[in-house]
Amino acid sequence: MSLSPQQLERILSDLPAGPRMPALFVGHGSPTNAIEDNPFTRSLVQLGHRFAEPPTAILVISAHWLTSGTMVQAGARPETIHDFGGFPEELYRIDYPAPGAPLYARATAGLLDGVAAETTEWGLDHGAWMVLRHIFPEARIPVFQLSLDWARPIPFHYEFAQALRPLRDRGVLIIGSGNIVHNLQQSMPRFARGDARPFDWAVEFDAWVKARLDERDYAGLARHGDAGQSALLSVPSPDHYVPLLYTAAVADPREPVTQIFEEVCYGGISMRTFQVGD
Repeated sequence: MSLSPQQLERILSDLPAGPRMPALFVGHGSPTNAIEDNPFTRSLVQLGHRFAEPPTAILVISAHWLTSGTMVQAGARPETIHDFGGFPEELYRIDYPAPGAPLYARATAGLLDGVAAETTEWGLDHGAWMVLRHIFPEARIPVFQLSLDWARPIPFHYEFAQALRPLRDRGVLIIGSGNIVHNLQQSMPRFARGDARPFDWAVEFDAWVKARLDERDYAGLARHGDAGQSALLSVPSPDHYVPLLYTAAVADPREPVTQIFEEVCYGGISMRTFQVGD
């Protein structure tokens, strides 16, 4: 999927100019982080304060939008989706009324060279709005989402996402939202007891990912099985891991990597959040 410079210019020509944006990966954790004041959510608030210029638009790749094929949310007024159950009523009353970004969605579909289809049948799931309401609480910046094709193998996503790099130069903030370590089955007993201690295998895999980031070995993240048994336990399904690859794929090896938040808790949940670029 390689576009010529002329094709790229034609696709991007309708987008306004904007400052080059960093890219983020956010380990979003429980939906209750949307309403909690804790070290993790405070780190997101502080992150929002560090933007000298706001993004022209925000693209979120969330663990919670899995589709057959790849879809781009192109609605003008995306709804706030409460895609969870059994949580405090306060969560279901939250609205994140950010405008959509149809122009950027169309350009994104173009960059993906016909592989992604535009749709208005999705809004902003909690992997998007629970993060954004801390970073950009005013909800004024246009937001759209790109789905994850659940049938594709993990390495595919890293190669596929590289086509999104030109968006950063048009002021688009790309956010992968998931969790590097996400094993709910193993974690729920500790969570129920209020035991926040991590499992050794979870710490080991989280450290393996951090080492790949420190070495700028972004392609290595797509070979997560190289980490051995800790990878099998930390990534029992790919949904929460794959958003990491979208952030890694749009990174320049010369850019700095800043760790925004680092924690492995309740057995097998990594809250690691980082930024690539300034």
